[in-house]
Amino acid sequence: MIVLENLTKVYGSTVAVDRVSLTVPPGQLLGYLGPNGAGKSTTVKMLTGMIAPTIGRAEICGLDLQRDQLAIKRIIGYVPESGAVFESLTGREYLEMVGRLYGLADALIADRVLKFADFFELGRDTLDNKLLSAYSKGMRQKVVISASLIHNPRVIFFDEPLNGLDASTQLMFKTLIKNLAAEGKTIFYCSHIMDVVERTCDRIVIIDQGRIVADGTLSQLQEASGEGSLERIFNKLTSHTDVEERAEEFSRTFSF
Repeated sequence: MIVLENLTKVYGSTVAVDRVSLTVPPGQLLGYLGPNGAGKSTTVKMLTGMIAPTIGRAEICGLDLQRDQLAIKRIIGYVPESGAVFESLTGREYLEMVGRLYGLADALIADRVLKFADFFELGRDTLDNKLLSAYSKGMRQKVVISASLIHNPRVIFFDEPLNGLDASTQLMFKTLIKNLAAEGKTIFYCSHIMDVVERTCDRIVIIDQGRIVADGTLSQLQEASGEGSLERIFNKLTSHTDVEERAEEFSRTFSF
């Protein structure tokens, strides 16, 4: 479903993504991890057609990223890290707009909007009458996630999708994406929340300074690194092995 071959993005003298190659099959829930500035969001922005790669190529569902951008956008869903929306619209207006951009019939849009509203407990009065500018961060994120799924995409990109969501909604969301993967959808999941990735993802890719430094199941990464938790694996592979010692030293020397 997703194929990357030497995908690279360079900004001036900075290599943000450096020759990333991987293949993600149908139905896989891939966790894509890395420190701040490692190139996670840049990778996703290239795969969703927001920015062009400097070199390399990618395919989604057999479609070429450079030649077939519009066709690719019809079959993917995307939750950006920013969670930006048109704040002058109500929740319903925003979801209806997104549905129409994907060419869905009005009756189908109306049905799916109500289903998402009920699932995420948005409240129909809020959805109909409250502008998105007045939504809480969590409510707005629920609308963004709904918009990414309203057209039933084959491939879904999530960039920190749990931002602002409460614990119960996070649990519903994690169950939802596992079910979507079981139905054959491919999910590319970027996150800093290690325990979520550890519990939900079939495969984990870790990048550092734009390059892949690990790729495998959790058990494979544990065996290769000699570490038990994903958090410790991550810290070891991204050269942050002394984080606990640094925090202890800082707390001893800094007077609050």
